Amino acid sequence: MNRQAATKIAAAIRSGQTSAVEVAREVLARLAAYDAIQPQIWISRASPETLLAAAAAIDARVAAGEDLPLAGVPFAVKDNIDVAGFEPPAACPAFAYRPAASAPVVERLLAAGAICVGKTNLDQFATGLVGTRSPYGIPRNAYNLAYVSGGSSSGSSVAVAAGLVGFALGTDTAGSGRVPAAFNHLIGFKPTKGRWSTSGLVPACRTLDCITVFTDDTADARLVDGVVAGFDAADPYSKPLADRPRAARTIGVPRRDQRLFFGDAESEYLYDRALETLSAQGRIVEIDMAPLQEAAQLLYGGPWVAERSAAIAGLLADNPDAIDPTVRAVVEPGLNIGAVDLWQGIYRLAALKRHADQMWDEIDILAFPTTGTTYRVVELAAAPIALNSNLGAYTNFVNLLDMAALAIPAGARHNGTGFGITLIGPADCDRALLDMADAYLDAADLPPLPPLDLEAKMQTVKLAVVGAHLKDMPLHWQLTSRDATFVGAFETAPHYRLYAMADSVPPKPALIHAEDGAAVKVEVYELGVAEFGSFVVEVPAPLAIGTVTLADGSSVKGFVAEPRAIVGAADITDLGGWRAYIASRA
Repeated sequence: MNRQAATKIAAAIRSGQTSAVEVAREVLARLAAYDAIQPQIWISRASPETLLAAAAAIDARVAAGEDLPLAGVPFAVKDNIDVAGFEPPAACPAFAYRPAASAPVVERLLAAGAICVGKTNLDQFATGLVGTRSPYGIPRNAYNLAYVSGGSSSGSSVAVAAGLVGFALGTDTAGSGRVPAAFNHLIGFKPTKGRWSTSGLVPACRTLDCITVFTDDTADARLVDGVVAGFDAADPYSKPLADRPRAARTIGVPRRDQRLFFGDAESEYLYDRALETLSAQGRIVEIDMAPLQEAAQLLYGGPWVAERSAAIAGLLADNPDAIDPTVRAVVEPGLNIGAVDLWQGIYRLAALKRHADQMWDEIDILAFPTTGTTYRVVELAAAPIALNSNLGAYTNFVNLLDMAALAIPAGARHNGTGFGITLIGPADCDRALLDMADAYLDAADLPPLPPLDLEAKMQTVKLAVVGAHLKDMPLHWQLTSRDATFVGAFETAPHYRLYAMADSVPPKPALIHAEDGAAVKVEVYELGVAEFGSFVVEVPAPLAIGTVTLADGSSVKGFVAEPRAIVGAADITDLGGWRAYIASRA
């Protein structure tokens, strides 16, 4: 299913090329089809009759001459945001209530002609960056169902990525509106605190919460922001709308020794590629991100946990078993945080905020990885808190330090999941970040989106072979017997030496990493994870399977060797590859 663009839908309806009713019928068909894949992305949905009636009302308004910027655009709402007619439980059935009215942001969208399709699943009480903490099921990555969708705005991100709606509202306290955007190849717009009203939002940390939007492109993010941004007198944290111009002359990035990728070489490679593109827009400046990391630690390792506890204090006291065990483990300790701890945290944050404000005198924007890696659902089940924390390494400080942020795509991992970067700036530079994103995306020339995973695609591993496993070589059958797929012929980065091992039967090479090396020809194959595992078991010492860097900077699994492999071996690096060596012997 192709994604739906809000700007295009609204323009087509306003011009009479289609009708809101026709769009609604198409949406119903899409919903029915995707329900066979992931019905758990929804907590509740409007009935078909309700959707069609709402669409007919939009067509009548358009016919009457109303100018509706979102005419007939289907959208979804995270289930911690009030929508009249729905009971939001925030993924906790015991917490459900019926709101008297929709949240102001929802009211503004409806007034502009948008049609609410339903309420989406989330990490319970918006506590998590993974999407696995809900009694309503686990929304999974739209491009690889084995992987997490990201959270806490899990269902909203998948609804947009799967082409079910034109846009979806999420929320963001620690990264919940950015992490799922990265994993699902989306734009995740997190406005400045107070730019969008948070009235009608079930709070996570009320002083930090932002309502956000997931869209297919920046034009849709601009469109939604233009509709919902503005002062709300009923929201004590709302502030007058401001748009400050800002250029990307200097772009701050983490020092290389502070970059956290948690062993994910693909993410590191994609980030480096993104910085190459950004370097044409401004000067890349490495910064010490330790103060930002310290601020991030205050969110879950400091007194702000108590703000989460305050939001659900009644439920913690009266019905704690109704709370997801992992969420409860995160939130419950906040009940024991005292006023002294709170004030010490406030004082420390003020000092860190002053540092951040001074940083903007030298840096125009920050360009950080949105996350350093991603995880499979089964991995999160084994270590739910530790791995979740890893995903917040680049996101947790943003709201604490009152910054605007925009998550944008920056490539795909070989497993189909998205890698993204986040442009971060001082408060009220929201529109400037969108302009910067346009410049980056125009220059990045990102590849087409991978296909949606509609049937739990097989997990695969790419393997570089350098010698006896090459096509037409003696051990190639070990690949063909495992249905390995040929990806292509490549060269390594120029940092390897190739040796012909002594007394090896059949003859085999040893590939050794060396700074004084050269590029070596390899072939890359793709195997299922299980087949890869069985292959590795058969690799004899002193050979091993490690990580090999290719000439373009990307990394794959591949043959490497222990130092003892070169005892008595012939250095054949100058020949450039194993085939040339075999030919020289003949």
